Amino acid sequence: MIRRFLFVTISVLAAATLLAQAPTLADFMDRFTAEWIRTSPDQAAATRYFPGAEQQAFERQLTPLTAAWAKNRRDLARRGLTDLGRFDSARLTRADRLSADLMRWQLQTFVDGERYADYAFPFEQFAGANVNLINTFTVVHPLRSDSDADNYLVRLQQVPARIDEAIAEARRIAANDLIPPRFILTATITQMKEFIGQPAARNPLVTTVSEKLALVKTIPDARREALRAQAEKIVAGEIYPAWQKAIAFLEPLVPRVNDDAGLWRLKGGAEAYAYNLRRHTTTGLTPDQIHEIGLRQVATIEADMDRLLRQIGRTEGSVKARIEQLKKDQSYPLTEEGRAQIMAEVDRILRDAERRSGELFDHRPTTAVIAQPFPRFRENNAAANYTAPPPDASRPGIFQIPLRPSNMTKFGLRTLVYHETVPGHHFQIALEAENADLPRFRRVRAFGGIPALGEGWGLYAERLAAESGWYDGDVEGHLGQLDAELFRARRLVVDTGIHAKHWTRQQAIDYGIEASEIERYVVNPGQACAYMIGQLKLIELRDRARARLGTRFSFKDYHNAVLALGTLPLPMLEREVNAYIDERSK
Repeated sequence: MIRRFLFVTISVLAAATLLAQAPTLADFMDRFTAEWIRTSPDQAAATRYFPGAEQQAFERQLTPLTAAWAKNRRDLARRGLTDLGRFDSARLTRADRLSADLMRWQLQTFVDGERYADYAFPFEQFAGANVNLINTFTVVHPLRSDSDADNYLVRLQQVPARIDEAIAEARRIAANDLIPPRFILTATITQMKEFIGQPAARNPLVTTVSEKLALVKTIPDARREALRAQAEKIVAGEIYPAWQKAIAFLEPLVPRVNDDAGLWRLKGGAEAYAYNLRRHTTTGLTPDQIHEIGLRQVATIEADMDRLLRQIGRTEGSVKARIEQLKKDQSYPLTEEGRAQIMAEVDRILRDAERRSGELFDHRPTTAVIAQPFPRFRENNAAANYTAPPPDASRPGIFQIPLRPSNMTKFGLRTLVYHETVPGHHFQIALEAENADLPRFRRVRAFGGIPALGEGWGLYAERLAAESGWYDGDVEGHLGQLDAELFRARRLVVDTGIHAKHWTRQQAIDYGIEASEIERYVVNPGQACAYMIGQLKLIELRDRARARLGTRFSFKDYHNAVLALGTLPLPMLEREVNAYIDERSK
């Protein structure tokens, strides 16, 4: 009897010890996220994720671009899903359940994409290795100290190896005839030739060193010049030859393809497009459904624009023609002075938006946001974008704008700034990074962003500014907001048209979208649909809250509720906002 009692007692104690040692969900998420980020030095450097020597080591490396690296990461995602499945959802807090649901959705989406990975070609004009590698240095890599500069040069020497890996992957994919359309290859080759078509001293990989280190007064002038000269030597002697090798690989591919643009042209392309729509919109909407939503939105917005155009005496021609003339009438000179003027106006708009935003938001980021133009070699192919700050705020949020001729206009500039900075991407992304209530994997977006909410919020911010009187007395500015919204509605039509309805590149251009944007949709299928699908859901949820809450509804409260949630797929967002409405209505 005594022995049995002792055995039971020991068993209970052993079980209690095991229970105490079992990882909590928070422990698992922290450990798994660290393991995930350790597989990608680029991600570690961008997020400044680790302390001390470990972080320094990652900031001296570049992430591999091999099939083996991609396979290892997908294997890790599968293991993460298995481990996550061991936690009983019913025993989690509501907040933990939401984070677990999000991680599960992101990892599963990542795993599901394995069969479609080869539909993304390693070299392309918008986000290929030839673009992302440069962005790593000119935008993301910190240059605030001598050690940062040393790390920069060490990483710079690894660029040719990464280009060799990308060539090997591109050769494997091309052998299966998964080659981009001819006009994409041509645009990519042209961009790459422009990158190496200037003296190395003027290359952005070199000028970045000069410009950023000029602000670091602790580094002596002689040392700054030595670092700049070393960067120039690497670019001229190692990076330019790597680009030439990649161009030599790409040029013979051009005669092998035609200008058919959509994924429909490839074996399995319809399934690949359906996956990309699910991934980007987080919905089950079909190409036909999205196409019809776009057509309806285009008709509604064009009617609103026609009314405003008539108010300012512009009555002749189509809406498209009248807007094109308005853009020309508000253009900046295509000179260095004009470039300086537009960037000064961007900064003025940004600071004014920060002041106005206090009326609508009582939680705003403490991290700064700045604006800068893209390097010249990217102007013809880039789209305006926002790069998030790391959680340690060692770098501000960065809004980049391509100053090509079509963008050198005051028309629509306010709306673009609102979308990319305040109250758009900077508010949504920087607040997420600063939100200590969220698990760290969510604060650094370890498993990627979700365009349906991220871009949907940016487009919602554009509409919010108009609804809140920011354009009062500025009909042309309001037209710019509507034109930006029309652009996103046309994207629904064009993206589905290209990839599911056999539209040609020229058809899409004739519908009202500039060539560089069409080329973006070709290499990033489905992403263009995320903007308006996300915006419509945010407006729908806001209108639902206002109808249910009546006088208890406030914009600040609704925005707090949405932004505090961080990045989520739209179905999870709707579930959580419905819960917020239920709680507030009691």
